[in-house]
Amino acid sequence: MKIDIVSIFPEVFEPVFSIGMNRLAQERGLVEIAAHDLRDFTFDRHRQVDDEPYGGGPGMVMKPEPFFEAVHALVGGSPYLLPKGTRSILMAPQGRPLTQNLVKELAGAERLIILCGRYEGVDARVGTFMTDEISIGDYILSGGEIGAMVLVDAVGRLITGVLGAEESLDEESFSEGLLEYPQYTRPASWRGLNVPDVLVSGDHGAIKKWRSEASRRITEARRPDLVGYRE
Repeated sequence: MKIDIVSIFPEVFEPVFSIGMNRLAQERGLVEIAAHDLRDFTFDRHRQVDDEPYGGGPGMVMKPEPFFEAVHALVGGSPYLLPKGTRSILMAPQGRPLTQNLVKELAGAERLIILCGRYEGVDARVGTFMTDEISIGDYILSGGEIGAMVLVDAVGRLITGVLGAEESLDEESFSEGLLEYPQYTRPASWRGLNVPDVLVSGDHGAIKKWRSEASRRITEARRPDLVGYRE
């Protein structure tokens, strides 16, 4: 998969994507990640990417032209006619919530182009040539960069060959619509806190049942909305 990120702060991505799973995925040739400076797609001598909002109000709004030119340059054609397998994504608070199901959907793409807004937002006309607008939560960040990092990390780990034990993906939180069951490791007893007996019993049937029940209990307690959605 190829992932392009467009931002006025492209330098923030290098430290994040040069460690851990993201580094290994790139070294194995499974994922190619490139961050681009939005200002490189401007044509005025001031490299301006924002302007005052029509109708008045505080702050500045990001202009549509640099984003259009960025996508145009990256795909070598009109942003309205993307190559097959390409998704163009604007990180925006009003976007579609990022869920594990959406992550799985995006992981099936051949290429992702992610645009990061800043200031008071992005000119609404940018949305006319994007395939997706995505939000990572019901809160406001300073810009789309952190959201882009979250999206890339979530998608990247689903690409075949990135994780060493891919079967673990099937048991993670949200993979079956519920939160994951509690996990334990050695020592079996620590400061008076003990690992549940069933987990050290060697009875795999009982362990499977315990995990299923624990998963439902923790979901009902912390995210009851997920239980209703699943049913």
